[in-house]
Formats: sequence, structure tokens, C-alpha cells
Amino acid sequence: MRGGNGTPVLALHGWLDNAASWVPIAAHLHDIDLVALDLPGHGTSPHLPPGAEYSIAGTVQTVLDAADALGWERFAVLGHSMGAAIGSILAAAAPERVSRFFAIEALGALADREDRTAQRLRESVAARRALAGKSLRVFPERDAAIRARMQANDLSEPVARLLVERGTREVDGGYVWSSDPRLTIATAVRMTEGQVRDLVAHIECPTRVLYADPAPPYFPEALRRERAAMLPRGEVVVRKGTHHLHMEDPQGVALDIGAFFNGA
Repeated sequence: MRGGNGTPVLALHGWLDNAASWVPIAAHLHDIDLVALDLPGHGTSPHLPPGAEYSIAGTVQTVLDAADALGWERFAVLGHSMGAAIGSILAAAAPERVSRFFAIEALGALADREDRTAQRLRESVAARRALAGKSLRVFPERDAAIRARMQANDLSEPVARLLVERGTREVDGGYVWSSDPRLTIATAVRMTEGQVRDLVAHIECPTRVLYADPAPPYFPEALRRERAAMLPRGEVVVRKGTHHLHMEDPQGVALDIGAFFNGA
């Protein structure tokens, strides 16, 4: 998905979302050349081949490949949730490529304790083996998938419809999710909190982080404030809303995004 002219911005969606995540806000962003990607295994993008692993670090290379294909040597990044985690690593790993970074509802990846390493790996391996041969859930019509997405993520109907229409495919008997089922299994290895904070501390570009109020249980207020404090050139904005506030309140969030990418 692409729209607008001006500052080049790559938009990265959240886990099990897709490029339609940015449709509501695109009309409110001016002087921005916004390119929204379907990240690997999501939306209309191909699934990784058998045996390959989905990882945030690996997706960083995919994003850089997309920027190269666009002819963008230097660009800004807009990320939501998982997309913001990917953007965090990208900005730290390739500072010469990222001019500005706007993160929504995440800063850095989800972390885990060192003493959880073996247990997490065991759970991931077992889930991956159990997934083989498992049939996909078939929805008799798209509205059923929309209702499921509304319930799972506390989304309004118009927002859920956008994501579901791009995130399903038609099969005999109805519709199935188009995302790779392997995306639903536990991440095999996570960084420690210390590693995440080291990456955040090495994000050199101007960064604005937008958090929804209230904070989600997996990213509590104290933790998200502590991570933001590690940014060398960062600031935090808090808005009342849900995890998908950029879709539910696109006009309000666009004010923060547009001003930031245009240097304000």
C-alpha cells in the first residue's frame, strides 16, 4: 500500500495484522510518502519456506530490502506493536538508514528472563511439531472472521473488517486466515531485558513513542517508561485508547505522526 508524497516513510504493522492497519490514518497524513508493507507471512505476503524461522532480526533485513527496492537510502520508520519492535532494532542496527522513528505501543521487543530460555525453547519446538498437518479454521463467511477478530482484539467492526478483508483468503467452504500459522507459535528465543535496553539506547535518530492509556499487562507503565528513558533523542506521547488506537482514532494520532515526520 502506498500513498502521498514527501518524506519517505516505511510503515510496519503489528503481529497478525497487515498493511491495511495503516489505511485509516493514511488520508490524514500530508507531505509523507507512506509505504505500508505486508511483513513476511502476513496479509498478501508469501509465507517463509518450510524450515525457515520467523524472527524480528530476520525481518529487519526484509525491511531494508524493501527500502533498497524503493531506492530509499535514508527513510523514516513508523511502527505499531511488533512493527515498532522491528523498527527499534532496525534503527539501532542501521542508524545510517533511519532518519526518524515513530513507535506506537511498543519500544524494543518483548523480553524474557535468562532462566526461562530452555523452557521457552521446549515450548516452541513442541508447538512447531504439533502444528504440522493441523487444518486451518474455516469461516463460512467473512463476517464470522470479522466477529472473531473484534472479540480477540477489542476492535470496532470497521477496523476489524479492514484487517480481515486483507488477511483472509477464500477456500472451499468459506475463508481462512492468510497469515502463516507458524506465526502463532511461541517465539523460540527472546532477548533479555538488558539486551533490549542496549538496543534502545543505541537508537540515534529522533524518536517519538506513542503509548495508549491504559497500558497493556504485557508492557506495564513502569517498563514502557523505563525503556523510553533510554532513548538518546526520544519523547513520549500518551493518548487514551486501545492497542490499535492508530486505527480507532486515526485523525488524532495523525497529528502526532505528521508533525514529527515533518520536523516539529
